[in-house]
Order: sequence, then structure tokens, then C-alpha cells
Amino acid sequence: MKSNTPFFLGEICSEERSVNLETLKNTIILAIEIAREGREGRKVGAIFIVSDTEKVMKRSRCMILDPLKGYTDDEKRITDSNVRETAKELAQLDGAFLVSDDGVLVSACRYLNASAKGIELPMGLGSRHMAAASITRETNAVAVVVSESSIVRVFDDGLLISEIIPELWMLNNRSLHLSGPVSSRTEKEITVLSKAEAQARRKK
Repeated sequence: MKSNTPFFLGEICSEERSVNLETLKNTIILAIEIAREGREGRKVGAIFIVSDTEKVMKRSRCMILDPLKGYTDDEKRITDSNVRETAKELAQLDGAFLVSDDGVLVSACRYLNASAKGIELPMGLGSRHMAAASITRETNAVAVVVSESSIVRVFDDGLLISEIIPELWMLNNRSLHLSGPVSSRTEKEITVLSKAEAQARRKK
């Protein structure tokens, strides 16, 4: 893991998953920005599916004409400030973003078609979270979900493994859904709660 990677990434996703942690870090930071800033004075929800892009593409379809189609990979790097601002605008539309392992925003506004059978989520989490959990169980992807309540949740192998709360919302006692033993740490203006299961091996 790179030395500049925030401490919580090691808790959110095991290195054994072969997911690019730098890409995951950048995606989570973008999700936190969306959660804190919203758009046009209102809160915005979003889903980012990171890695295993080929399988996720097969299990999803565009709900409208793909607004990212036709651009080169170099024009869609998630580290590019223009791309990040574009993603914030597109987050106002329905559907998920697909982020490749090397940090390219591959597609947007995608409907995720994965079976929710057997997925168990805490009460209060809606269809966005169910879709994220389902796709991570059927693929090797990790899902980063922004709730309109300004909480960022991370799913791996069909499980909710972490909740990331900007400090302002933490102080307002927003509802959390993690159960059982969790670790809690704060870095700057972000509080992260992670389940011990975050380090569990993926089912074969």
C-alpha cells in the first residue's frame, strides 16, 4: 500500500482483492465531496462501481445515452479535476458510474442488473444500496455509495463493510447501520466506521 494512502483504506478493502487501492481512494474522496457539497443546493446520491469493469458491464446497461462515450481514457481519469466536476454534475442523473481499476471513469448512468436474492441489508437502506451490494457479490468489484443523507457507504462481496461520515453529519447524529464490532477513527473532517469483516477473504 502506498504511504500516502489514508489509514482507513486498509480496513475497507483487503489488498488480497487485487483492487487498485489508489483508484479506490480517489473514488471514495470524490464520493465524500459529493456527499458534503451536494449540487445546486440539494443533496445528491450516487453509486461508483470500482474494478472488474468487464463483468460489471455485462451485468448492467445504460439508462440513457452514455454521456461518457466517445472520450479517450486519458480524458476520463478520475484524478482529473474536470472529470471530477463532470461526475458531480452527472451524479444528479439516475444510474451508476463504472470506474476501471486504473482509474478511468468508463461509463455513467448505468442500471445494475444483479440478483438481490440472499442479500440482507439493515432497515432503511434503499434500492441504491441493494444494487451496490448485489453487484459486488456477483463480481470482484467494490461499490462506493453516496446517500442523500450525506453518508458514504462501501460494499464488498455483498456486505456493507464501512460507513464514512463527514464530521458535520456525525455531530448531527445521523443514523448508522453497521452492527457488531466496529473500529472508529477520525482523520481531518472525516469519521470512518469499519467492520472487522472488511478484511475477510472473498468467497470463491
